[in-house]
Amino acid sequence: MPPASLLAAIPLAALAAAGLIVALRPLLLRYALARPNARSSHRVPTPQGGGIAVIGAVLAVAGALWPQAPGAEAVTLVLAVLALALVGAVDDIRPLSALPRLALQALAVGAVVTASGLRLLPALPGGLEWGLAVLAGVWFVNLVNFMDGLDWMTVAEGVPLAGALTLFGLAGHLAPGPTLAAAALLGGLLGFAPFNRPVARLFLGDVGSLPLGLLLAWLLYRLAGEGALAAAILLPLYYLADATLTLARRALRGEPVWQAHRTHFYQQATANGRSVPEVVGTVFALNAALALLAAVTLAWPSWPVAAAALVLGCGLVAGVLRHFAARKAVAVPA
Repeated sequence: MPPASLLAAIPLAALAAAGLIVALRPLLLRYALARPNARSSHRVPTPQGGGIAVIGAVLAVAGALWPQAPGAEAVTLVLAVLALALVGAVDDIRPLSALPRLALQALAVGAVVTASGLRLLPALPGGLEWGLAVLAGVWFVNLVNFMDGLDWMTVAEGVPLAGALTLFGLAGHLAPGPTLAAAALLGGLLGFAPFNRPVARLFLGDVGSLPLGLLLAWLLYRLAGEGALAAAILLPLYYLADATLTLARRALRGEPVWQAHRTHFYQQATANGRSVPEVVGTVFALNAALALLAAVTLAWPSWPVAAAALVLGCGLVAGVLRHFAARKAVAVPA
């Protein structure tokens, strides 16, 4: 697929997402207001559902520019994305209980894993690897949803990740189809960004965060399938660490992990005196650094380089998490 066609997906998806948001905003204001709750960082009702525009733009642009007739994997992915968008839309209006929500997510992720036909760990029995891949996919879908709790947070994560995947694809480390999907996703998030900048006038909603998590998980899975496992771990490492450590901490305390809360590290950062732009700016810079480390593992593919990049990436993430957990010093007038 010509690079020009891939790159064209970015502005096309951005314009499509922004246009859809403008068109849908009156309806979202009327029917999809997010009321502040225990997890919220906002204090006034704010429309949600911007994910309809982002996912719609991604599917429309990627579908129009897809390099060949869509195969079983592409069709399955689209159907799974639409299914999770529907689950998210219902959950935005009338919250679902945890069990049916997780079951529907597992069905969608399982279908995508099956259609991909990838084997990342051939030493394991096929059924065991499939189960682990589905478990990881369901967790990734949910952690993207959990982390979408601050203005621009999903943009600060998704833009560097999708941008890096697009560049990796242009360099030959990702197949044309996934590269196109990454470029369209990058454009969709850029089109959404002006409406979600602090103080946000629009939220993504579960209708956006759940299918977005599936798309990102699939892209990272495909990247790992190209032999770039270290890069696939490094790119989402901040999200993985914040969400997983928070869940583990809550479970050890006996807290109900399925209930809304404000104990993620990025949420602690705002409670500890840091502004929203400061927090998301730090996350964006961290993700850019992780993308650079991922690129290093692709440029010099060897286990010592991969190990060193992973250790350095873990150190950077740990430093940011510790920074977020510490109370910001307040200057005392002389």
